[in-house]
This record gives sequence, structure tokens and C-alpha cells, in this order.
Amino acid sequence: MTDQPWQWDEKTWRGHVEHVRAGRPLRPASWPGGAKVAVALSFDSDHETPALRDGDVLPGKMAQGEYGARVGVPRILKLLRQHNAPASFFMPAVSALLHDGEVKSYVDDGHEVALHGWIHERNTALTETEERDLALRAADVLERLAGTRPVGIRTPSWDFSAHTLAITRELGLKYDSSLMADDDCYELVENGEPTGVVELPVEWIRDDAPYFMMDRFASLRPYTPPRGVLSIWRDEFDAAYADGGIFQLTMHPHIIGHRSRIAILAELLDHISGHDGVWFATHAQIVDHVLREQS
Repeated sequence: MTDQPWQWDEKTWRGHVEHVRAGRPLRPASWPGGAKVAVALSFDSDHETPALRDGDVLPGKMAQGEYGARVGVPRILKLLRQHNAPASFFMPAVSALLHDGEVKSYVDDGHEVALHGWIHERNTALTETEERDLALRAADVLERLAGTRPVGIRTPSWDFSAHTLAITRELGLKYDSSLMADDDCYELVENGEPTGVVELPVEWIRDDAPYFMMDRFASLRPYTPPRGVLSIWRDEFDAAYADGGIFQLTMHPHIIGHRSRIAILAELLDHISGHDGVWFATHAQIVDHVLREQS
């Protein structure tokens, strides 16, 4: 019979805590061009894949996901062009295969395409072999469609298994963007060993899904008005600007792409662009900069 957590000895509970840990901070002394803040916009182009992963394949769920590709992505790309803001698009391989030309549209506009699983799988439900196989297959698909191999990963649902970091290292990726131990970049440590993998941290506060998701058969409802979310995100940016750090945002085309929600992103980008010394950059560009500053 497995011991309960309150029965663990120190070696056991300490081992769980220290398996994957935040290592040295990688906050640079300055941003390119003397910028005061780095703005890292990101979009998880999940589309139909979360429903497909769950076997929920009836037309209603498929249509909800299709909205992201059909309507959300064009709106997002138009808005990013208006602000000359490169962004990172984390895309499940199945999404990329379903929506012909979408990856190319990102690349053509100067955005980054990065890993986000095969079919938005839950890594903690997989064996190590299954997780590795799906990650390798996904990397191959995105490389073929984007013309360059991805250098970063965001695990689907930020579901980081006991094997994810080892697989990330095996793939030779520069960075992960799934964990939450800081506001700024840091190096990931695995079992006490510095890995060289950079974490560009996320947070549920800076994600559109917790505020706006809806499921008619569950208790999941959007409770925060869009302008309430705008207020939160604006405060997050203002604090990052004052601090000289990173403002990172995670969004989804099928969520933020709706009219009343893309409106708040437009207002937020107007607010950000109204400040001097803003560096809009992809996650990969930020990671490259912090690594150069450390060398």
C-alpha cells in the first residue's frame, strides 16, 4: 500500500519538490535598444484539438474550435500587424495539419511557431514513451510546415509530466513556457542539475481561458467581464514596465478572437504602444537575448 503524503520521509517529499526547480535567474541587465520592458504575446492555436483529445467529436465542439482558425486567427494577425508586434504561436500538430496554410501565415508575418503537443494531449496521462513519440512527431510536422524546427515548447494545458523536461532536453529545445516560478526568465534545474533550458514563465492570471471559457454541461462559466480582464492585464503590464521585466500573455484564437474580447486586446495593445521603450518580441527572441546577456 502506497504511503500517504503525510507519511513520506524527508527524502521522498524533498525529491518531489526538487525534481524540476527554478535555477539561476536570467533577467538581463537591459533590453534591446534600451527598451524598458519586453512584451511576449503568445497564442495557443488549439482549435479543435482539445475536443478531439477527449473524443468529443460532435459538430458543436468542432465548430467552436473551427472558429479560432476561421475567424480568430485573421483578426489576431491583423491586430498584430497594426502594432508591428511579433508573437509566438504554440500549435498542436493536428491543428497545423487540419488548417492548411495557417502555419505559413504565421511565418510570413514574422511570428514564431512553437510546440504545443500532438493533439493537445494530457502529458501526465501518458507513458514516457508515448509522450516522447508525440513530441518528436509534432516537431517534425511543425518543421515541415514552418520551414524551421521549433526551438520552444508549451505543454498542452501546461501539463508538465515527470518526463517532460528530459524529453525537452532530448529534443534540443532552448526553452519551455509552461511553468510559473517567477515573473522573469530562469534556468530549469532537474534533480539539482542545471539544464541550460530557459523557462519563460506563464501564469493563469495572464491567460484568457480561465476568464472566458464556457461549458454548457458543466459549471464552467465566464464570470469576469472582458473589461475586468483588461484591467487585470493592464495592471500586470504597468507593473512589468515599472519593474523593467517581461509582460507575458497567453491567449487562444477561439477564445480571444470573439468581437468583445479582441476589443480588449486591441485596447491593451494601444495602452502598451503608448509607452516609450516597449520591445515586442517572440518568446524565442527574448530567450536568445537573455542567453546572450549571460554569456
